[in-house]
Amino acid sequence: MAPMSARNPETETTHRAGFACFVGRPNAGKSTLTNALVGQKVAITSNRPQTTRHTVRGIVHRPDAQLILVDTPGLHKPRTLLGERLNDVVRTTWAEVDVIGFCLPANEKLGPGDRFIAQELAEIKKTPKVAIVTKTDLVDSKTLAEQLIAIDRLGQELGMEWQEIVPVSAVGDRQVSLVADLLVPLLPEGPALYPEGDLTDEPEQVMVAELIREAALEGVRDELPHSIAVVVEEMLPRENRPADKPLLDIHANVFIERPSQKGIIIGPKGKRLKEVGTKSRKHIEALLGTPVFLDLHVKVAKDWQRDPKQLRRLGF
Repeated sequence: MAPMSARNPETETTHRAGFACFVGRPNAGKSTLTNALVGQKVAITSNRPQTTRHTVRGIVHRPDAQLILVDTPGLHKPRTLLGERLNDVVRTTWAEVDVIGFCLPANEKLGPGDRFIAQELAEIKKTPKVAIVTKTDLVDSKTLAEQLIAIDRLGQELGMEWQEIVPVSAVGDRQVSLVADLLVPLLPEGPALYPEGDLTDEPEQVMVAELIREAALEGVRDELPHSIAVVVEEMLPRENRPADKPLLDIHANVFIERPSQKGIIIGPKGKRLKEVGTKSRKHIEALLGTPVFLDLHVKVAKDWQRDPKQLRRLGF
């Protein structure tokens, strides 16, 4: 590095802008970390694996940089056409970003899934890779140290150099800003790619559908999460409302694969669906900054995960 006196003053204020992608097994904390870095909910989170289905871009604005985070679905062994398409989304994204963050939970030993992803990453020679050890609030210092050593060894075994290995807790807000500090220098120099204030480039309708799906995922049986899809059919301001009391009407359909699943989503006397509506409405109102009337209907789209026509209709 050049001595301070020899540095060009312009290099001190170099602005960088580019794309970073978080990858990892399902439920590795990618979406939670994205939200923590952006400072607002832009990706849905759930304790159910395989929650993310779209690449959600979260935008981190800094005086020296604009870091655009691409939150991909977890790479996994696909059992359905939907699974295959999600994996294709991941690989396409890897090929297009400036830096890859590999998320590995601190509270789970490295397994075949992690090794599978690491082997795929090792094939991408030019893109720098940062290992991000998530969920550090769930382990003691000894377990964390063992995980850091294991991740370092994994890179060595595969002939892959980690630019950094950084422990983080998005929930406990530990070292979240450090992740951004380490990713920014790996971005290309250039002007901001999005206007100041933009936090995501996801269409509002997609984000609203995702918030409804997140609420619907809570408390359902293990076999149901993959079977739920949400489509927002209509978002319209209620007519003839006073200017100081606007109301947005949102009509959405929650799709499941079999008639037997309908009762699980609706619940006894419609109680569960009402809870889904109440919970998601709060998040939607916070997102859009306006009161909302949410009209939810549950519909069956038979075996939609395996049907190309249904997948297209549901946005995959």
